[in-house]
Amino acid sequence: MANDFFQFKQFRVEQAACAMKVSTDACVLGAVADVAGARRILDIGTGTGLLALMAAQRNPVAYIEAVELEPQAAAQAARNVTASPWPDRVLIHAQSLADFAATQPAPFDHILCNPPFFRQSLRSPDARRTTARHAAEDTLSFEELAGFAAAYLTPNGRLTVLLPPPEMQEFAQAARRAGLYPATRLVLRHRAGSKPLRHITTFSLTSQPVQETELTIRTGHDDGTYSPEFSALLRPFYLAL
Repeated sequence: MANDFFQFKQFRVEQAACAMKVSTDACVLGAVADVAGARRILDIGTGTGLLALMAAQRNPVAYIEAVELEPQAAAQAARNVTASPWPDRVLIHAQSLADFAATQPAPFDHILCNPPFFRQSLRSPDARRTTARHAAEDTLSFEELAGFAAAYLTPNGRLTVLLPPPEMQEFAQAARRAGLYPATRLVLRHRAGSKPLRHITTFSLTSQPVQETELTIRTGHDDGTYSPEFSALLRPFYLAL
């Protein structure tokens, strides 16, 4: 069972009220997304507020907004922000992406999203977990996410998304229809040579050759030691590194 909180070096994420807990792949997304130079950042489906807080730590001048549909998760994210070192730079919106779009926000330099996925898998008996993990017409579709990003990114803005490889292929098709093109792709593996766990892909409004890299979480040893590359990436956040 996941802990009720996750303690990072500079902030603490309480997560008892959130269906989706802090995960390793989400931490990689928060650490690898290129938020340098961004003035306005948006985290869509923030859950605990993890990505918004990681962005606040990495970019000391950015103003960060985050949208969360599930009321209990949004309330917990807001409490996590209040308890963090950056309460004046992070704002949680407890509403759907469609309702947030209706407010006509100013464009964003970077949009982060760990969206619903596992569209074809069995639904969880936990309704909140189902909403968090399964794309559905009444929650957040890939088409809605891509369309919002295309409409609310600055001309040089970026959208960075975390998904399993099959779902990422499907999202990339929706992104292309919306006018977004992949720029970078990080292939995340548990161990060297293992099946890819996730793709972290950054999209932009201009077509360009895709730069692909890989990251292995663990070494090939039985002790489960973090790889040097993973350790270097997460050292600013993980207490154990």
